[in-house]
Amino acid sequence: MKMRLLLTALAVSTAALADEVQVAVAANFTTPAKQIAADFEKDTGHKVALSFGATGKFYAQIKNGAPFEVLLSADDTTPAKLETEGAAVAGTRFTYATGRLVLWSAKPGYVDNKGEVLAKGEFRHLSIASPKLAPYGAAAVEVLTAMKLIDLVQPKFVQAENIAQAYQFVATGNAELGFVALSQVFKDGRIAEGSAWIVPATLHQPIRQDAVLLEKGRSKPAAEAWLRYLKSDKAKAVIKSFGYEV
Repeated sequence: MKMRLLLTALAVSTAALADEVQVAVAANFTTPAKQIAADFEKDTGHKVALSFGATGKFYAQIKNGAPFEVLLSADDTTPAKLETEGAAVAGTRFTYATGRLVLWSAKPGYVDNKGEVLAKGEFRHLSIASPKLAPYGAAAVEVLTAMKLIDLVQPKFVQAENIAQAYQFVATGNAELGFVALSQVFKDGRIAEGSAWIVPATLHQPIRQDAVLLEKGRSKPAAEAWLRYLKSDKAKAVIKSFGYEV
């Protein structure tokens, strides 16, 4: 009887300690975030509610009172801005991943390994995430500008709200090729399907993706635990496996 009471007390205590964290996640980090969240829940007992979308939209939602407690951004400027404006907790910001941009087609052999397919212009549609909302879209515009191709290909843009939608446009054939995150097409150390050109990092500003604790997550055990977990070797291994640098 005493043992049963002890076990019940322990169960109640554990439940009381368990918490849920609301995390806004940049669309490019969807698959890694889901994998890390599953490990996090198993290892800590906390729960994670993930929402995916464009960083620019998340910024507007956070400023309008959305219940997010942590932001995993696709850039380093949005978390810094939220911190300056008092919407994020000072001193909690860090880079959890550095992303890579890739020009990708679902068709094997369509994209060459130097990106010369862009200059040839023999395509009708080029998928790109909104440069105003998505840092990967802004990086794509930088690349095309550096290559002096922006005027040639801009009329062929199929603009997506975020990088996940940009990928879908190419995957479904609505665009022959597009700029997406390497993490979306990278598996087991290689491009999983189709054809791709991994854009040299010298052609655009580094895509540093920062995480930050938002004011609604201040002193919340699960929110603080989630940020600590992102820095763990286990989480870093997952992040690297999707082609990010950490």
